Amino acid sequence: MNETHASSLKAEPLSALKAVAAGIDFTDLQVGAHGLFWNEYRPEDGACRIWHWRDNAAHCLTPAGFSVSSRVYEYGGRSFCLSDDGLVFVNEADQQLYRQALTGAPQALTSGDCRYGDLQWANGQVLAVEEHGDQHRLVAIDLNDGQRHLQVQGADFYAAPTLSPDATRLAWIEWSRPHQPWTATRLMVAERDDRSGFAAPRCVAGDDLEESLQQPRFDANGRLYCLTDRGGFWQPWVESASGLQPLPSARADHAPAPWQLGGCTWLPLGDERYLASWTVDGFGRLGICAGAAVEDFTGHYSRFRGLAFDQQCIFAIAASPNAPSAVIAIDRRTHHVNVLAGGIALLPADQISQPQPLRYPSGTGEAHGFFYPALGNVSQPPLVVFIHGGPTSACYPMLDPRIQYWAQRGFAVADLNYRGSSGYGRAYRHALHLRWGEVDVEDACAVVAHLAGRGLIDGDCAFIRGGSAGGYTTLCALALRDVFCAGASLYGVSDPLALARTTHKFEGDYLDWLIGDPHVDAERYAARTPLRHASNIRVPVIFFQGELDAVVVPQQTRDMLKALQDNGIAAQAHYYPDERHGFRKASNQAHALEQEWLFYCGVMDRQGN
Repeated sequence: MNETHASSLKAEPLSALKAVAAGIDFTDLQVGAHGLFWNEYRPEDGACRIWHWRDNAAHCLTPAGFSVSSRVYEYGGRSFCLSDDGLVFVNEADQQLYRQALTGAPQALTSGDCRYGDLQWANGQVLAVEEHGDQHRLVAIDLNDGQRHLQVQGADFYAAPTLSPDATRLAWIEWSRPHQPWTATRLMVAERDDRSGFAAPRCVAGDDLEESLQQPRFDANGRLYCLTDRGGFWQPWVESASGLQPLPSARADHAPAPWQLGGCTWLPLGDERYLASWTVDGFGRLGICAGAAVEDFTGHYSRFRGLAFDQQCIFAIAASPNAPSAVIAIDRRTHHVNVLAGGIALLPADQISQPQPLRYPSGTGEAHGFFYPALGNVSQPPLVVFIHGGPTSACYPMLDPRIQYWAQRGFAVADLNYRGSSGYGRAYRHALHLRWGEVDVEDACAVVAHLAGRGLIDGDCAFIRGGSAGGYTTLCALALRDVFCAGASLYGVSDPLALARTTHKFEGDYLDWLIGDPHVDAERYAARTPLRHASNIRVPVIFFQGELDAVVVPQQTRDMLKALQDNGIAAQAHYYPDERHGFRKASNQAHALEQEWLFYCGVMDRQGN
């Protein structure tokens, strides 16, 4: 280990446990007659609990023994909704709905083997996406007796059931296989024909045009709006007599890819005014838009989600390069920000590596991301390339304690939004079509040459790591290129064909879009299967895998590990019996982070760095 790196360790940098303990996160921010509510994840036990803001303080409503989390489509989302006297939520353990008054204990509302998500409150009923095996439908469940009413069925997938203020129209998003919600969906509307049912639906958009629609909304007057990417970016459009019409908006994505249900990054305010968040070069903006005029509420934050509002405040889940996720309230008149939960400064500002936007050439195109310099005046430091999952997802320029963990130990970090990531428009997102394992790998390798050429890193000491789809890119880069000196795969894909045979319905056709038809394009699969090319990997690899993972099953990791060890490669794996796809418990997250760092240090020691 070189002197510069060794000296950085003496400064007692952020510990792995402290880094992951700071990973508190929030979802499902909602405002109702009783105030503001949110769902809060805490890594110490991996549980999610509902909190209520009242009397200028946050109060936990979820009792011991419950965790509020849906697993519909495996990724869940919108796990609770507000009711007239309290709320209704999905209990993680049994995936059933529970009714809870603000001052009472939860009471079971449903039973059986169905799962529920994307909950919406509507006239004494809970609208929800219901999942029973591989069948999905929209249902309404009476709050008083738990009686279930089928609302819509027939499509492969549903999302975002939304009732108009006068309860006469139901809107939702649906899509059919082989499409994904970020490739082609339909906006549907049905008119009510009695209290519990709706007439035959009609398609408002997406029937004769391949577009991705999401987040339908009614304003107070019952006018329907939606985000669509038919103009190249997810932007707000409004219903008219001749179909959807665009609202004036920034030429930018106003939402991420909808991997989870219930996302809220925009809200109509009436008279074609709306509150929205959108991204510019990866950095989030927040504003109220009215025609060409924008009232900016961004402040020092760089990401916004979970938007809500009342007459006085705009509420959001926000984060910045200096602070992790927080629930904030912004005064609509003064723009003053009040942090209600989270957002605790983990480190002094001068001890935080700040994200620098990356835009660099790769192949015949260009790629994006963020560069975090190593701390401690390290000259030409080693590099860790972060590859996000999805792969149609994104990384954001917000304080990530894991990145700071590496920066404080003398590593630079490149957090990539490789081609195929969301946040840069439909064309950029679709650049991965049939090219997964190719353009993402190209972008991961190109960033090393780009940063080394600028003298910012040691190009001969670069590591690559990724989870899930990011683990696949990692393994492909190690097998098909000679750029990295080691890598880490966290619950990563090693065999796409094996994944196709075992994965869940939501992603059942995703590989066809990413690589091709397994039968017609068998050679392409063979060329991009890390397990088949394990003999090409000549550098150490470390694996981390949850034993309960239903998305990328543990056998994928075991097969790849054995192939490498049979070839004499210094590979090791860590298995976590209580984790699913993505680690939730702080002890497991901290263990994985520290073991990865120690693994890389061992590699550098053997190389004499």
